[in-house]
Amino acid sequence: MRTSESPTPGSTTPTQVKTAVDLVIPVHNEEQSLEGSVRRLDDYLRHLPYSATITIADNASTDGTWEIAQRLEAELPRVRAVHLDEKGRGRALKASWSSSEAQVVGYMDVDLSTDLAALPPLLAPLLSGHSDLSIGTRLARGSRIERGPKRDFLSKGYNLLLRGVLSAEFTDAQCGFKAIRRDVAEKLLPLVEDDSWFFDTELLVLASEAGLRVHEVPVDWVDDPDSRVDIIKTVKEDLGGIRRLLFGLVSGQIDLSGVRPPGSVRSPSLAAQVIRFGAIGVMSTLAYLLLYVLLRTAVGAQAANLIALLVTAVANTAANRRLTFGITVRQGAVKHHVAGLAAFGVGLTLTSGSLALLHLAAPTPARAIEIVVLVAANAAATLIRFIALRWVMSPRS
Repeated sequence: MRTSESPTPGSTTPTQVKTAVDLVIPVHNEEQSLEGSVRRLDDYLRHLPYSATITIADNASTDGTWEIAQRLEAELPRVRAVHLDEKGRGRALKASWSSSEAQVVGYMDVDLSTDLAALPPLLAPLLSGHSDLSIGTRLARGSRIERGPKRDFLSKGYNLLLRGVLSAEFTDAQCGFKAIRRDVAEKLLPLVEDDSWFFDTELLVLASEAGLRVHEVPVDWVDDPDSRVDIIKTVKEDLGGIRRLLFGLVSGQIDLSGVRPPGSVRSPSLAAQVIRFGAIGVMSTLAYLLLYVLLRTAVGAQAANLIALLVTAVANTAANRRLTFGITVRQGAVKHHVAGLAAFGVGLTLTSGSLALLHLAAPTPARAIEIVVLVAANAAATLIRFIALRWVMSPRS
């Protein structure tokens, strides 16, 4: 039985018979590898115990990719082909997923870098309703990867950045091997702005922030030596996307109320955390400055800074643990305070270093200048503290 009617070029809404799984392969100028990969995937899907289709999503190819996609659709019953006039992996996935009627939609890279043996465990928790999204990860225990050190370093660095800045609860944002329940995708996709490579990250961050259940599957993965991704351009776009997401979540411009599961119990939103952390930070800074001024009359600047910073750091961690991150149980308290002390060490380095530089430039500066320098150093330390505490105190801890 055919799974779709042949669309005309430019079509993004073909009619499709409802099926369990629809796997999308987004392509742009992939005439060399498309046919072999689709036939290999089609052969693998024959052995699965549920119905599955393959959607070739051609986004603005200028070579013979679209002609090959149409021929494969005509020859293979489970294949459909859609064509978009604009380039962008995210755009192709949005169009394909939105037009699908499958219970679960997913995608994989055309080079099939991820071993297909990971496909059943990727799909199982979605088909059973246990999870909302499912992703392959190259950075978890049990994964086996083959790639150059440069790409490995960039990938690990990028995912660490996500965990630090956005408190991401997933380990690998960029692996081209993901699936999502279609009912969840219908709610989440309208909130995803990016149409290119940052699409994956934005989708996962929003899902995580909304409290959706993300299942991770360790994969065997082999790097494609013919990858044409512009790394520098992609890094710049990713950093811009992270900045946009952070602002949207903090300001409340991104409304996740329609995505959150009913009755879900979750930690305070990022916006609420920033507001509470800021309020506690103001109180801590005032207490720190008061202690510093009082101690400065009896001891030197470095000693006064050390004592005042240590006292307020312990109180700050306890307050943020309960009020900012909503943690009321004893479990994890030691780890959280260790993280607070680590952040204290960073703050001490910044403030002590600033004082040392100030006294080097002016051996006897006015007390007001000392305070201005310390406030500036504390502002930088506060940002680092927020990232560190949010990372450690997130629910996965």
